[in-house]
Amino acid sequence: MAEATRTCWLQWRMLVPIIAFVLFSSTVSGNFFEPFNVSYDHRALIVAGKRRMLVSAGIHYPRATPEMWPDLIAKSKEGGADVVQTYVFWNGHEPVKGQYNFEGRYDLVKFVKLVGSSGLYLHLRIGPYVCAEWNFGGFPVWLRDIPGIEFRTDNKPFKEEMQLFVKKIVDLMREEKLFCWQGGPIIMLQIENEYGDIEKSFGQKGKDYVKWAASMALGLGAGVPWVMCRQTDAPENIIDACNGYYCDGFKPNSNKKPVLWTEDWDGWYARWGGRLPHRPAEDLAFAVARFYQRGGSFQNYYMYFGGTNFGRTSGGPFYITSYDYDAPLDEYGLRSEPKWGHLKDLHAAIKLCEPALVAADSPQYIKLGPRQEAHVYHGDSQTEGKICSAFLANIDERRAVSVKFNGQSYTLPPWSVSILPDCRNVAFSTAKVGAQTSVKTAELVTPPFGSLSIMQKTMNEDDVSNISKSWMALKEPIGIWNENNFTFQGLLEHLNVTKDSSDYLWHKTRILVSEEDISFWEENGANPAVSIDSMRDVLRIFVNGQHSGSVVGHWVKAVQPVRFVQGYNDLILLTQTVGLQNYGAFLEKDGAGFRGQAKITGFKNGDVDLSKLSWTYQVGLKGESEKIYAVENNANAEWSILEPDVSPSIFTWYKTYFVTPDGTDPVVLDFGSMGKGQAWVNGHHIGRYWNITSSKDGCEACDYRGAYDSDKCRTNCGNPTQTRYHVPRSWLNPSNNLLVLFEEIGGNPFKISVKTVTASLLCAQVSESHYPPLRKWSKPEFMNGTISIEGTAPEMHLHCEEGNVISSIEFASYGTPKGSCQNFSTGRCHSSNSLSIVSEACEGRNSCFVEVSNAAFGNDPCRGTVKTLAVMARCSPSWKTGYLGLRSTVSRSEQ
Repeated sequence: MAEATRTCWLQWRMLVPIIAFVLFSSTVSGNFFEPFNVSYDHRALIVAGKRRMLVSAGIHYPRATPEMWPDLIAKSKEGGADVVQTYVFWNGHEPVKGQYNFEGRYDLVKFVKLVGSSGLYLHLRIGPYVCAEWNFGGFPVWLRDIPGIEFRTDNKPFKEEMQLFVKKIVDLMREEKLFCWQGGPIIMLQIENEYGDIEKSFGQKGKDYVKWAASMALGLGAGVPWVMCRQTDAPENIIDACNGYYCDGFKPNSNKKPVLWTEDWDGWYARWGGRLPHRPAEDLAFAVARFYQRGGSFQNYYMYFGGTNFGRTSGGPFYITSYDYDAPLDEYGLRSEPKWGHLKDLHAAIKLCEPALVAADSPQYIKLGPRQEAHVYHGDSQTEGKICSAFLANIDERRAVSVKFNGQSYTLPPWSVSILPDCRNVAFSTAKVGAQTSVKTAELVTPPFGSLSIMQKTMNEDDVSNISKSWMALKEPIGIWNENNFTFQGLLEHLNVTKDSSDYLWHKTRILVSEEDISFWEENGANPAVSIDSMRDVLRIFVNGQHSGSVVGHWVKAVQPVRFVQGYNDLILLTQTVGLQNYGAFLEKDGAGFRGQAKITGFKNGDVDLSKLSWTYQVGLKGESEKIYAVENNANAEWSILEPDVSPSIFTWYKTYFVTPDGTDPVVLDFGSMGKGQAWVNGHHIGRYWNITSSKDGCEACDYRGAYDSDKCRTNCGNPTQTRYHVPRSWLNPSNNLLVLFEEIGGNPFKISVKTVTASLLCAQVSESHYPPLRKWSKPEFMNGTISIEGTAPEMHLHCEEGNVISSIEFASYGTPKGSCQNFSTGRCHSSNSLSIVSEACEGRNSCFVEVSNAAFGNDPCRGTVKTLAVMARCSPSWKTGYLGLRSTVSRSEQ
């Protein structure tokens, strides 16, 4: 491609998402639906007069940018979601008491309107306590300073503030006409959040608070149902809902309420220094299918998209900046396969069953074996007459079992549910995965059952040429750095001083050391030590400007030897938070900094009580205060050129510039060479970074069978928990992007690189034994029984991310291929035209379907043998390949 043409094409490709966003945004005014009401009975939510089986996608708007929202919502809808669910983040919307923020990532109205314009409903969880691994559980820190306040109990100051905020949100939604009865997408609200977990801590006041919260919410006149999750004593007119890994056995506290699953934990969060969680797609699909099988009607993935804890929003303490959560859409908004694709197929199968599921008040239960069972839904449909759908479950964790049902034999894999939309033909099995898989670690674990498809996500790096080789540095002063400080006798509580305006609080005092003390230490071969009964999260100790040591932990004892000289010594204690506590009772009392006795041990005449000394306090960093990370301010700082051979330095600011990589793939910065600190790009705070390596143990081969918990199927053992940090493209310029870091413990900025995340390698294996494609099941004629799905061949579906096409087929074999992704080889049985058939169907296309049958490949290469199609394909940006990405999705069977 000529350079001028390539430049124009790149400019067009970069404009595409912006144009799409503008077009999408232009549709977000006015009504999105004809006004309708939502109610419920014991079976389901009743939407516009009809019971519904609903699938919900959890997306938290502040964990993405507004420019990302349309794509996230569209992919959720494509994946089979009917609803989007989000919390409302109080501390983001009211950072200062009485001053509200509904701009940028906190533009809640825009987010709700985008959901409505997509044709999806919205479940708004106001809380306003959210937990969510979010800083302080979503509470603004100013709340703890209100006299006499106690959070989340029958406490007048708290209830007044809570009611003000909840009313603010409900009134805002009503003013914008966003409730369903106004033509908007909001069909359900939530008050409080998992309060049942801590209610006993408050005794009778806790019980009274639950009743008050419910009454207050209902009194706001929102006109839609309210839920309380994990609240067994939810009042009669509030729906209590389930949160957990499995909710198929959950029953609400009244037979008048439907079974709702507000949080299906499809992954888990990660801590600095921890391994990464992974929940297999087979087990997640099993849990969801069991939920609908046993009478569930609304299920929400927590999370469908996790996103990023930008800035200082991560809670904890010690939760990492990434909130990927092993969700169906990864941190950057790319599909995480096979989870996304496998769940999409599951949702399609459930939708095929919906007419029968909503028609029956309860299922017929049939025991098929010791650990095998069927739930059958019969009903009458106005359009289809008698209808029937069935779920066959095998909850045995080891054995596949053949069962008889409805006069036919079915083989049920272990730990699986098979879905029969017509009570006869299997449309989907939770244990048989035919979708692509994102490989985010070096190790690929092959599930023991079903086919496996693989999408390998790689980090592209153009010889690190996008980032400048020139760096500048600036030392951060140790201790008191301007007149904005104060002196107080005693040790103050960290949050009472900082108000969480910064992670950092400096404490400075002077220690007088006598000649006798020096002699005493020399004679005994010992040193004095700073000893603090309890501290959190990081303590750094400096003596006379020199770093003496650090302690890391959450309310742990700190003992750190120090060296003094004779005379006066400056002792500086730097306390740091790494995300405020987000869970538990009495959050207002949690605080930060020091607890208990603080002293210096080892003096000749006894310990020095630090709480009796006079301390000078300074909040934050000088660079923070001067906002040297902002584009308009950074030139005012006294930067100096950093030489490559200079030793790593603590408490240092660094800056450089970088060029935005070509294309539309997500951009990340690799900080694998750094220590601990924070980073900004063009003034946007992309989050905390910290290089802590996880344990080498605990990443054994993962078997999806059996109950999941957060310690099962861990990955990334022996590696830093996080090294790559998301930089949304909307925060970038084509060039001259300012990168500023504050580094605490030393690192090498010259090794930082700019990369793009791309799903470049696709692998898939689908056999003749797979079920007919759900996209053909979904045709109306299949539902009324006029056409049999028997004889319909399975298909392989390959798809690249947007802006990419299948540039080459690197392996294809229809027969008995051997090996796994990147190591495929032909077996004894092989159709010689495999490569040409697949290449013709797929190359140059963003997505393709290939029928897995003898007819599609023109012959039967080995009679009497079950054949499998194995393919390895490569995705490349369309502008690099010469394909403009305009060729439509094609199935070989439809050509």
